[in-house]
Amino acid sequence: MTSTAAHRATDFSALALSPATLANLQQLGYLQMTPIQAASLPAALQGQDLIAQASTGSGKTAAFGLALLARLNPRCFGVQALVLCPTRELADQVSAEIRRLARAEDNIKVVTLCGGVPLRGQAQSLSHGAHIVVGTPGRVMDHLERQNLSLDQLNTLVLDEADRMLDMGFFDDIATVARQCPKVRQTLLFSATYPEGIAKLSQQFMKNPQQITVQAQHSASKIDQRWFEVKESQRLHAVGQLLAHFRPESTLAFCNTKQQCRDLVEVLQAQGVGALALYGELEQRERDQVLVQFANRSCAVLVATDVAARGLDIAQLAAVINVDVTPDPEVHIHRIGRTGRGDAEGLALNLVSMDEMGSVGKIEVLQGRPSEWTPLAELTPAPGGPLLPPMATVQIIGGRKEKIRAGDVLGALTGEMGFTREQVGKINVNEFSTYVAVERGIAEQVVHRLNTGRVKGKSVKARLV
Repeated sequence: MTSTAAHRATDFSALALSPATLANLQQLGYLQMTPIQAASLPAALQGQDLIAQASTGSGKTAAFGLALLARLNPRCFGVQALVLCPTRELADQVSAEIRRLARAEDNIKVVTLCGGVPLRGQAQSLSHGAHIVVGTPGRVMDHLERQNLSLDQLNTLVLDEADRMLDMGFFDDIATVARQCPKVRQTLLFSATYPEGIAKLSQQFMKNPQQITVQAQHSASKIDQRWFEVKESQRLHAVGQLLAHFRPESTLAFCNTKQQCRDLVEVLQAQGVGALALYGELEQRERDQVLVQFANRSCAVLVATDVAARGLDIAQLAAVINVDVTPDPEVHIHRIGRTGRGDAEGLALNLVSMDEMGSVGKIEVLQGRPSEWTPLAELTPAPGGPLLPPMATVQIIGGRKEKIRAGDVLGALTGEMGFTREQVGKINVNEFSTYVAVERGIAEQVVHRLNTGRVKGKSVKARLV
């Protein structure tokens, strides 16, 4: 195949998509299909059931998003597509992506149904009619039981990150929801790994699914992966050494247990590093706060377990540190695949004790290349003191419920309050509160001016998170 022919084959225009959709994809910067899109979209657009192996960040949301939008009738206000996701963060990301992909059509309504948000508002949104529902299994079941949600007109069911939903014990919930969907429908299942529950799901709820596997390999040139041998007692301290030497601007550090997460954050904070922990037990509100701070660059190191980090898509992640080696080599591939996205270079740093050498062997087999080892003693602290993030987060009490929009906050800060556009980072407006990233040096001033000034003509309460 010539390179031009190969290019045409991965071009979205090779697919049976409407001109409006193709124009919208062009505007969104979707120029070439990713491997998972090229492998799954032709079959999905023909209405076939699929089991596709794809990791976070591989472009799978657009793969199933374009397929379900192609089957949608915008003039019919029944729910025609349902996407089940393991976590609220992933459901929010998927909804946002589908809304962007749907801009080519008139008024496609996407409703997100997740826990941690009052049922009443969700029920109200559903009563106004919706084309697509994205949600977590438990909350979708709640609405089905209360008859707020009807799936009679459904034509596409998507199970996103199915392996993670099974890990979280959602098999029965998924089965309950699938049984309430019409028999004649398309089912698309996306999963990073294939635990046995996947076969069971596909036998029960899919029609001759086509299996698609895209090699989960990262090009060695994009991710600089290094290995360091440590004694168990040195491990947590060694993370500080790695950070002091490489000074990555944002780091995701993986631990195998939540206790290890807590211990590491304590050690790093004692060294003056801006670190936060993310693990399964956190309340949704705390979890949201941690994620907002990491995504807006006001936390330098996020220490997480695999369960907590699934479905996180953080742009511009400079480094991944494996504080513990995972016994599952595929999980290792997913962990390190979160850095070096797009055109960026990534750094993957692995700490290994003698007991974990067997797991390293399995990873080498899967990656098809040997590990490069560096002695810890060769690391020297780079100048610049403890690793602090460039931004800090200010919380404003009040969010969507109070009709606050990101533009209102930016307007107030850069108008009356006298800050520049460059000093303000990401603004996240949630249901009841708004988080604003600002340059670390001006954070106290920002809090003071917000508390004494006005946003949208109203006085607000602000505090440093």
